[in-house]
Amino acid sequence: MKIFDIAQLAEADRVTIEKQEISSADLMERASTLVFNDIHSKLNGAQIPIKIFCGIGNNGGDGLVIGRLLLEHGYQVIVYVVNYSNKRSEDFLLNYDKIKAVSNNWPGAIKGEDDFPEISKKDFIIDAMFGIGLNRPLEDWVGKLVQHINRSKAFIAAIDMPSGMFADKIPNENRPAIKANVTITFQSPKLIFFLPQAAEYIGDMQVIDIGLDREYLAKTPVNKQLMSKPEARLLYKPRTNFAHKGNYGHALIVGGSYGKIGSISLSSKAALRTGAGMVTIFSPKCGYQILQSIVPEAMLITDENEKILSNIQFELSPDVICFGMGAGTSKETIAAFKVLLTNTKKPMVIDADGINILSKERELLKELPENSVLTPHPGELERLIGKWKDDFDKLYKVKKFSKEYKLIVVIKGAHTITVFNDDLYINNTGNPGMATAGSGDVLSGVITSLISQQYEPLIAAVFGVYLHGKTGDILSEEKSYEGLIAGDIADNMGRSFLDLFKKEIQSEGN
Repeated sequence: MKIFDIAQLAEADRVTIEKQEISSADLMERASTLVFNDIHSKLNGAQIPIKIFCGIGNNGGDGLVIGRLLLEHGYQVIVYVVNYSNKRSEDFLLNYDKIKAVSNNWPGAIKGEDDFPEISKKDFIIDAMFGIGLNRPLEDWVGKLVQHINRSKAFIAAIDMPSGMFADKIPNENRPAIKANVTITFQSPKLIFFLPQAAEYIGDMQVIDIGLDREYLAKTPVNKQLMSKPEARLLYKPRTNFAHKGNYGHALIVGGSYGKIGSISLSSKAALRTGAGMVTIFSPKCGYQILQSIVPEAMLITDENEKILSNIQFELSPDVICFGMGAGTSKETIAAFKVLLTNTKKPMVIDADGINILSKERELLKELPENSVLTPHPGELERLIGKWKDDFDKLYKVKKFSKEYKLIVVIKGAHTITVFNDDLYINNTGNPGMATAGSGDVLSGVITSLISQQYEPLIAAVFGVYLHGKTGDILSEEKSYEGLIAGDIADNMGRSFLDLFKKEIQSEGN
């Protein structure tokens, strides 16, 4: 799914109105009716108090349409107009007249703190004050209204964007925003919805397709995409009946140290379960018995050193090398990594201590083969690119880093974001159960495996992140978030491949 900028969505509105020969009010009616249908299907006529807070622009117009439709269907609705300016959009005024025609109680006006209504935690709040068009700080009393609504603990549904939130700025104490339980947004999710610092404001997200012009949406280029099953399915390479293991590549996984052999065992299992034709592990001698026992399908080469990596030498030509899990950052290991880099020309996957070494020895970044994939967790990322002011600054720094060193960076998190140059690929699988030791080691093995199978490194990163998260989703339904461990994910990677082509269960009557 494409993620459009605000300007692109505004242009999509304009093109749609022109091509479909409708008015902006018609488009507003269509969009708001779809939101009403969604709310109505969930409330199912329940007589709970509904309070709608409308601004005086088009987002407020959406709120007025939703309010009118709720009233027409017998709901208990009170509409408030937040008068923060003397200017009103034409579509707001049109729908203001329409709601007055169906209500015995005209919308109440809020002009300051004295007009704030009481809100009970039993109320259902619809926030339609500002939407995506906000481009200046809230008036002081409007900010206090936002805080008043948040303090109520009522259930809040935000229309298109929680009020007070900018599309490109993270809310804070000086920029208050509605903390919604659900955000119902039009046509395309917004980038900010997927950033950690915005999570408490967005709640659950629903995207409503409001029928904007298909040709415009298809042809308009974007640098942000949301990766879900339809997108992931297109990335899959089917296998042929006469293939053999040599067709699916040879992955070399290098890492481990005394007490940290489990990390590379997880990566190796994941690489095999994701389809690599062959996997060889390079570890210190202390890993020999462990790895031969628990990953018998993998070949094994050991360092001359008992406890750490000190001399990474091998007589094979792998299609991809993954380095770093459990490797440590001793002087000997850093020296061995330097030698490995001088002898490696194909894209690599670098994780964990491999990233920590690059942070310490920054000149090595220039030695990495182009299109190598780095998979840092937040702490490793900070050591790599420095501290950031907020999540938007983090993305700016990662994009700059990617372009400077010609690398692919996988920013791990609730919505893992793969960055290559200025392009962002936002993952839509995964769950809190995957916040467990070793989960990242599994991901490195998955990406390594796909590269060995001749997926382009960027595709391998994006597809691998999806598959990894989807496997976690499938397993969490069986084992719970708390019961899920990294080994479960590694052992069950095949289930996410099966799910790619699983037909969705259709409801009766469809």
